[in-house]
Amino acid sequence: MMDSDITGKAVESMDPGGSQVEQSSQSHQGLRKPRILLAASGSVAALKFELLCHCFSEWAEVRAVATPNALHFINRNTLPGNVLLFTEEDDWCTWERIGDQIVHIELRRWADILVIAPLSANTLAKIAGGLCDNLLTCIVRAWDYSKPLFIAPSMNAFMWTNPFTEKHLLAVDELGMALIPPVSNRLANGEVGTGAMAEPSHISSTIRLYYVQHI
Repeated sequence: MMDSDITGKAVESMDPGGSQVEQSSQSHQGLRKPRILLAASGSVAALKFELLCHCFSEWAEVRAVATPNALHFINRNTLPGNVLLFTEEDDWCTWERIGDQIVHIELRRWADILVIAPLSANTLAKIAGGLCDNLLTCIVRAWDYSKPLFIAPSMNAFMWTNPFTEKHLLAVDELGMALIPPVSNRLANGEVGTGAMAEPSHISSTIRLYYVQHI
């Protein structure tokens, strides 16, 4: 996965300082597919991450990130062949000396849009508190908020209605993150309630419409 550069692009298109990548993103955006960075955190809804990647791959160039807990629910072998999956082991693996590429920084530069789906209660709390203890939260901490960041939470209904969740959602809203709300469905414990991640097709169509209208 890491045999060219960290985003899968030709090495000469990358600038460790970021200027070439960011200028290219601005000047050629209308001539290429949008670059979507999909990220999954540790929720049972990560079982749908494969479908989410397929939905986005129909209209965008996709790179994927999964936290260690998300990998409990993701079968790497069923992801689209053109989607590179980055995990905790990949961060810093290309770095040996000052000036070398760092995975979470280069992915942040590469992406036009970041989509975290599913976003677990735990990762939401980390992001709201500014923690950056894994690949995904490091990307978020380094994110350029002039670019869109969408979150699609997934958690138990009692977690969704917990006062902490409201506080955390207010915190990320202040940063400019866009919420794709959870829906009512049968949850992991068998109960029915609000907390299930929105369907992958809905998430994909929502962000595709945003891209067409705003970027």
